Amino acid sequence: MADDEFLAALYAEARRRGALVDLGGRAMWRLSGADRVRYLNGQVTNDIRRVGADAAMQACVTTAKGRLCGMIFVSSGAEFLRIDAEGELRESLTARFGRYIIADDAVLEDGTGEECFFHLIAAAAPEAPAGAIVRAAKRYGRAGFDFIAPIGERERVLKALGESGVLVPAELGECLRIEAGVPRWGLELTEETLPPEAGLDEAAIDYHKGCYIGQEVISRIKSVGHVNRELVGFTAAAALSAGMTLHPEGDPDKNAGVITSAAWSFGLESWAGLGYLKRGFAGATLIARTSAGATVSVQIRDLPYLISGSSIP
Repeated sequence: MADDEFLAALYAEARRRGALVDLGGRAMWRLSGADRVRYLNGQVTNDIRRVGADAAMQACVTTAKGRLCGMIFVSSGAEFLRIDAEGELRESLTARFGRYIIADDAVLEDGTGEECFFHLIAAAAPEAPAGAIVRAAKRYGRAGFDFIAPIGERERVLKALGESGVLVPAELGECLRIEAGVPRWGLELTEETLPPEAGLDEAAIDYHKGCYIGQEVISRIKSVGHVNRELVGFTAAAALSAGMTLHPEGDPDKNAGVITSAAWSFGLESWAGLGYLKRGFAGATLIARTSAGATVSVQIRDLPYLISGSSIP
């Protein structure tokens, strides 16, 4: 109970002052060379020609069949593009990007671990600590800012940013992510995921930019107008967990989808989860079932759950 009360108080303070998240575990690369923009633009779903130094652009890396290889953020440095992704994608994306650099004047360098990396969820950026770069980035469904500095400056940068936000532990960061309806690699996002299924259209896909690997499939999905499953939210009074299968109440043999991640939501004061709901079940009354057969009644919720701390009806 004491831990729960502490986390609830920390959550309230983070909502009030701003949540500071340590992203030091992310994989990071620098892409340099005269062809860097043209090259990367042919690899990802968003229009890299519009990337600037003051904001990070979200983009998907896809296969020729339109399925995800990863989800990245890109911004512009002095003579290079700065790329970051989930740490577990370091090896696979390094290989993927390197595979297609043939006659291009482009050089990919792995800079993972060379810099400290923090994200502040806040409407306005505080003054950047000396030696740190700052860029806008929408990582948790709302306005926020990245702060990046040499790894040796980590403690100094963290102390300075602590004046503006509350450093949240991983479990609170997960709560904020789920409340914002943001999919994560390894949970909602896998190598079987089509970006539109995860609701990445608005933030990470430019349907007018021209050719890239996977474009034909993703454009075809848009022309069809729907996907066979979509990422939605689920709430429940009892505990939810990743891997629970979803079924219509009264018809437990019919599979309606799966919960991919879950946490206690301090903002909603209930259990909240993300997961995929198959087409045709949007109005159904659902139960979530564990592998052991236990069931929980769930409510389907539109995403995101929370904007600026307020519930969405």
